[in-house]
Amino acid sequence: MLLIRGLHNLRAEHRNCVATIGNFDGVHLGHQAVFAALIERARRQGLPALVITFEPQPMEYFQPQQAPARLTRLREKLEAIRGCGIDRVLLIRFSAAFAAVEAESFVRDVLIVRLGIQHLFVGDDFRFGRQRAGDAGLLRKIGGEAGFGVENLATVIDNGERVSSTRIRESLRRGDLEQAARCLGRRYRICGRVAHGQQRGRTIGFPTLNIGLLRRSTPLHGVYAVQVSGINPAGALPGVANIGSRPTVDDDDQFLLEVYLFDISADLYGRHVEVEFVEYIREERRFESFDALRVQIELDAQRAREILRSDGFADSESARANHSQSN
Repeated sequence: MLLIRGLHNLRAEHRNCVATIGNFDGVHLGHQAVFAALIERARRQGLPALVITFEPQPMEYFQPQQAPARLTRLREKLEAIRGCGIDRVLLIRFSAAFAAVEAESFVRDVLIVRLGIQHLFVGDDFRFGRQRAGDAGLLRKIGGEAGFGVENLATVIDNGERVSSTRIRESLRRGDLEQAARCLGRRYRICGRVAHGQQRGRTIGFPTLNIGLLRRSTPLHGVYAVQVSGINPAGALPGVANIGSRPTVDDDDQFLLEVYLFDISADLYGRHVEVEFVEYIREERRFESFDALRVQIELDAQRAREILRSDGFADSESARANHSQSN
């Protein structure tokens, strides 16, 4: 997949394509349906399939404090788009200058002149341009003049409700990982690099991986049974994770993801890992002492082991054996 970072990097060879535009946070089943239609049309016309997206997302630029929690940070989103078979991504930096561009100017200058759009797919609620003045109607009007088609795809429905990033965030907030997975087409995951922490967990017998979130906020909060990829070539490793502010340990509001891997002890600093959330266990809470916290972590770990075994995951002894053989 070719990544074009910024409008200034568009070249003549990038003209003529079939495209779609949007935030695509989460790359859920609705987005995947758009991409599938985009790719089918592009192949039929013998053209590359292009996804146009933004960084930061418009809401994060206009109202950073009120912007919804991201389902995927940029790296995760691009990897998911790549996995859908898209040929090219145009990543536009959302800035004051870009926000001031009139909707019609964007269509004529970017979509027509610089990209040579031959067909365009948009969501049913798509708005764009200065003060969100542009919509599908404007695109169809200009497209009719310029010779490109505009297509709205039907909404994807799950259990009678529209699949959307907002619905997935709400599912994750209330711990309904099953519904989130149905809408995503996969279990929810967070990727990040293992960083040095305060090593408080080691003092109570539970050394954890501290994973950088690299996002303003996340819809998850609490304790979860997880599987972690990126460490053992033989497969994912089982564990229990806490995502939150660690009220027993810290007095600040720093949001962290910590994962305790069952019976695995290794130097993993700097590793890029993927944490897949299998089931919600409990909310995060403050404990009166580290002894009380240790007892609760033991209970959480036992519950996570039971969840993962019932999910068909290998027990911790097998995971340890596989990890040892791979090192």
